[in-house]
Amino acid sequence: MRVGALRTLGRLLLAALLMPVIGLANAQNAAPSAPTAKATFAGGCFWCVESDFDKVPGVLSTTSGYTGGKVANPTYEQVASKLTGHAEVVQIVFDPTRVTYEQLLEKFWRTIDPTTKDAQFCDHGSPYRTAIYTHDAAQLKAAQSSLAALQKNKPFKEPIVTEIVMAGPFYAAEDYHQDYYKKNPVRYQYYRTACGRDARLKQLWGDKAH
Repeated sequence: MRVGALRTLGRLLLAALLMPVIGLANAQNAAPSAPTAKATFAGGCFWCVESDFDKVPGVLSTTSGYTGGKVANPTYEQVASKLTGHAEVVQIVFDPTRVTYEQLLEKFWRTIDPTTKDAQFCDHGSPYRTAIYTHDAAQLKAAQSSLAALQKNKPFKEPIVTEIVMAGPFYAAEDYHQDYYKKNPVRYQYYRTACGRDARLKQLWGDKAH
């Protein structure tokens, strides 16, 4: 074998040996992924809550699901029976450098009717209660402060009955519930209008509604 061919072969072998080392170095030098945070809100029909929060810049994902009950991995039919104790909720993953938890709370209040217990608009029963499920002490404090400020400045007379509780296990809802407003836009819009959600929000919040 000629000297030139031996040199070429040697270089190829050296490159092959160095590739894992170079790859590891590049991975270590890569910019770390931005931190994310979670928020969980119960605001009645989770189709509507998903739709409202998907429009918020900085929200990375929304997942409809169930929490606050006593049955593991409940089905929609079980939750709808009003016997499991679960509420329909949406779990939100967001980028805190683009939208703060406090801003999400501000948005949440104006997408719900916080004056009705175990009901939202045309939906009645404990699965449709409103609640803020906090994931840590900082969120709990922020939610309590947000509620206190709203109680002083709310544009309606009725008392606020929305719960603030620490988050428990979250169970994602069935696939057909996820992004329902995108998959079934006509049915979704008919439901939202017929349920009177936006009309009631306008009555409660005026121009600040959702």
